[in-house]
Amino acid sequence: MDWTALLDIAPYDWEAIGTALFCGTLVGLERQMRGKPVGIRTSSLITLGTYLFLVGASSITTEATDPSRIIGQVITGIGFLGAGVMLARDGIVVGVTSAATIWVLASVGVAIGLGHLDVAMKLSVVVVGVLFGVDIVEDYFQSLTRGVHRKYKGWKRSMRNEKQG
Repeated sequence: MDWTALLDIAPYDWEAIGTALFCGTLVGLERQMRGKPVGIRTSSLITLGTYLFLVGASSITTEATDPSRIIGQVITGIGFLGAGVMLARDGIVVGVTSAATIWVLASVGVAIGLGHLDVAMKLSVVVVGVLFGVDIVEDYFQSLTRGVHRKYKGWKRSMRNEKQG
C-alpha cells in the first residue's frame, strides 16, 4: 500500500491542520474550563474550517476567481455564528465575548491558511491571555465591573424560576 498517496491531502497540509486544531484547542480549553460557550470542539472546528475554506479557495485559479474574497465571506459567515451565541436576558446582553472569540478564531484560521503557522500559535496565546488576564484584572479592580463590564449572575435565578414556574 502506498502510504504517501493515501496521506496526501493536497492542496491542504497536515502541519497546518495540526496547527489549526492546536490553536482552536488552546483557546477552546480556556473557554470550556470556565464553563463558557464555544469550547474545544467549536473552537477547533472554527480554526480548521476557516483554514480549509481559505486554502480550498486559493487552489481554484481561473481568470474569474479571487480567493481573497473568501476572507470577507468567512468574516460575514462567522458574524452569523457569533450572533447565535449572544442572548438578551433580563435586559442584559450576554455572550458578546464568546462571539468575539469566534471572530478572532476565524482570523487565526486565516493566518494559518496564509501560511503563518507560528504567528497563529502566538496569536492564540495572546487570545487566551486576554480572555484569562482581563478576568483577573477585573476581579482585582472592582471599578472595572461596573456598567457594561458588570458580570450578569442573575441568569441562574431566572433559569430556576422558569423551571419551577
